[in-house]
Amino acid sequence: MPLEHPIFDALLAAAKRQGCGHLVLVDPDRVLPERAEAIARECAAAGADAILFGSSTPFARDPAPVLRALRARYDGPIVLFPGSAAQVRLDIDAVLFLSLLSGRDARFLVEEQVAAAPRLLAAGIETIATAYLLVGEDEGGSVARVTGTKPLPVAPGSIVAAHAQAAACLGFSLVYLEAGSGASAPVPASIVRDVAASAPVPLVVGGGIRRPEQAAALAAAGARFIVTGTAHEDGAGVTPFTDAIHQPAAAL
Repeated sequence: MPLEHPIFDALLAAAKRQGCGHLVLVDPDRVLPERAEAIARECAAAGADAILFGSSTPFARDPAPVLRALRARYDGPIVLFPGSAAQVRLDIDAVLFLSLLSGRDARFLVEEQVAAAPRLLAAGIETIATAYLLVGEDEGGSVARVTGTKPLPVAPGSIVAAHAQAAACLGFSLVYLEAGSGASAPVPASIVRDVAASAPVPLVVGGGIRRPEQAAALAAAGARFIVTGTAHEDGAGVTPFTDAIHQPAAAL
């Protein structure tokens, strides 16, 4: 039987209704439980669509207290954003089942996925097949360091678009354009616009988004979901970003 995706279907429907969805990334190695609880409370008040939970690097400490803090203040979906199969846990609602399609290392294309799949299927955890594309000039970011992957260049934009088109042909549910955690700048809106116009698959855009107006520009360019994280770790409120991202579809 085909796998069912109730959480992903609900997120897509909400994003279509609102114009774009807002996903807030919480890295349990970068925030203490007290700060995670505050972020979760802000997500609930703002109407953020989901919390992403995870890190591109191996966990340095037990992530469970941070996850419990999020659960205590946010009753929306919490979706695992794993850096490896070792980060798979069964107390989450769904998982972004990532394949680093911008790289050529078999470990991150399929080997980590082979290691994770049996546990996820046995537990009935919803998986969201996601083509992960590292994009931009930041070769020193955490994803690039961990995977040994160089980001796809922003020029010519056809390179990123072709990778997204390959993801669509391979049947991925999402394409995630990632500038990198803590990147100095987000993926350019022009790249998002080109990919949205050429690849029939919903786009997630994250990394380097520090201001609500940047998030709004990426939503207007065709992103279906915007991910913010570092800004909230540094104290920026969630509501201004959610308000900027949730644009009526007719306005996009």
